[in-house]
Amino acid sequence: MKKGEVTAFLSIVFLLFLSLTATIIESASVQITKNKRRSDVERAMESSFAEYQKNLLEEYDVFALEGTYEKGVFSEKELLDRMKFYGVGKGIHEIEKIQLLSDDFGRAFREQVIAYRKQKSGIGNMEELAGTTTEWEEQEKKQEIYEEEGKEVTGSLEQSLTEAEQQLPEEDNPFGIFSEIKAKGMLWMTVPKEMNVSQKVVTLQELPSNRKLRKGRGTFKTPKEKNVTMSKLYFASYLLEKFSAADNPDEKKKLSYELEYVIGGKESDRENLDIVVTKLVGMRFPVNYGFLLSDSVKKAEAETMATTLAGVIALPALIGVIKQAILLAWAFGESIMDVRSLMTGGKIELLKNRKNWKLQLSSLLKLGKEDVDVQKSENGLSYREYLRMLLFLQKEEECTMRSLDIVEMNIRQKRGNFFRVDSCVSKLEIKSVCAIREKITYRFSTLYGYQ
Repeated sequence: MKKGEVTAFLSIVFLLFLSLTATIIESASVQITKNKRRSDVERAMESSFAEYQKNLLEEYDVFALEGTYEKGVFSEKELLDRMKFYGVGKGIHEIEKIQLLSDDFGRAFREQVIAYRKQKSGIGNMEELAGTTTEWEEQEKKQEIYEEEGKEVTGSLEQSLTEAEQQLPEEDNPFGIFSEIKAKGMLWMTVPKEMNVSQKVVTLQELPSNRKLRKGRGTFKTPKEKNVTMSKLYFASYLLEKFSAADNPDEKKKLSYELEYVIGGKESDRENLDIVVTKLVGMRFPVNYGFLLSDSVKKAEAETMATTLAGVIALPALIGVIKQAILLAWAFGESIMDVRSLMTGGKIELLKNRKNWKLQLSSLLKLGKEDVDVQKSENGLSYREYLRMLLFLQKEEECTMRSLDIVEMNIRQKRGNFFRVDSCVSKLEIKSVCAIREKITYRFSTLYGYQ
């Protein structure tokens, strides 16, 4: 090879090396610029989301960005302007996806609540409770079956009496309890006289569960609940921790009986408490009725009374149906006594036996007409623990949205009417288009959200 040829070859190699080096430098420069643009957006979003609503966190351990910035008017432009303030960087930035706290029946709120309870309480206690939830669900099914049986028995008895043109005597009639409840209500039968029932009322139409809500857009990946039972227990435990109830009312809140509102969903504390005590009576009924059906002594007592009543009206053929109706009424009366005990701070064991049975058949005749002593037990479950059951058995969406009602009411009371849960941002995805070089643009999306 001649010297001229070597020189030309080396020149070409050198030019190629320079070109490669320049390409690498340019590529590195472009990548550095891209990273800077992305970093600017991430930093601006982190700074914006650091301005979470403090009352929501302090009182309910939930993060959310109050999207009106206490102005009462929600605007996505306001969110973008806030990011610009924190140096979102050059380029065009648009909100591609946004999740509000109330979206999808409060999914974001529920996820944060469950995560909070998992972190705080662990899984030990929840796993123990999870082992009893099957009993709660079976009890609910039995309640429906026994209630239907009760309707059939009482209907059959009424029809037979009508056909015979007879009626049971007013005195010594165990079925008077039903007419008393119809006339005076379940609260009158179950709540102690010394208890001053709250008269607070709210307007349902103004609350998230009843009004038309602002909606976010786009879908965000969320982990599927691996164990629905555990999630429901975590959520119920959160409500028991954060919300007031009739056993410990908070007079400073918009409603004093917050847990009862979550269960009942009515406008007044009184109505919600009435719904809860009615549900508790219904929950106790299958347990008590089941015990009576298994106890030969008590069935014999019922048969003796049925025989007496059938003799008075001269219809011995009705002894069987009257006996069954007495057992139903007796179980119902015992259930009322159970709830009375709960409302006075006592506890009730899940299962009944002769030892913890409260109501004598003779006392059933007095129930509703005169005071019957309440046996206050220290064994079993408290009022709050029975509320846990009702919360667990409630529809998930209904329970979540009514919880948001409570949250919104209380923060509005404290901070002002600007606060709305459907203005609270929990997740945000920004689409950015940034100029890197002439004819070179960088398109990317940035996601940020509270977990």
